[in-house]
Amino acid sequence: MTTRLTPGDTAPDFTLPDADGKPVALADYRGRRVVVYFYPAAGTPGCTKQACDFRDSLSELNGAGLDVLGISPDKPAKLAKFRDKEGLTFPLLSDADKDVLNAWGAFGEKQMYGKTVTGVIRSTFVIDPDGKVEVAQYNVRATGHVAKLRKDLSV
Repeated sequence: MTTRLTPGDTAPDFTLPDADGKPVALADYRGRRVVVYFYPAAGTPGCTKQACDFRDSLSELNGAGLDVLGISPDKPAKLAKFRDKEGLTFPLLSDADKDVLNAWGAFGEKQMYGKTVTGVIRSTFVIDPDGKVEVAQYNVRATGHVAKLRKDLSV
């Protein structure tokens, strides 16, 4: 079982390629709050719903001082297709070797259709301007999660 992050922990640093292959680092967001969410696979129904919910809430989240980063094990080319098809306007990052997923506790055993499998644990974090975990949510639902997050953050 991977170690899970809890509020107050320092968020593990990362630099990952975005959908265009450009490096994006968590350190780039110091001084701002950022939502970092991990999802299993670009283009699947649940991940599409979740990404579109973030897209549709982005102006309110940005207005409240929150940036959004989505991370999956997909390669940049797949992320670019997903971004372009769904009109996503926030960075999608590729963690093909799953190092960041593991560091954040977002990869490991989970229940899927009543079976225990190993894979990406759909998770969402809010990182404060100093790089500390403000919110850590594991096993979130794809549908309705963004609305609940906005309610929890009063956005």
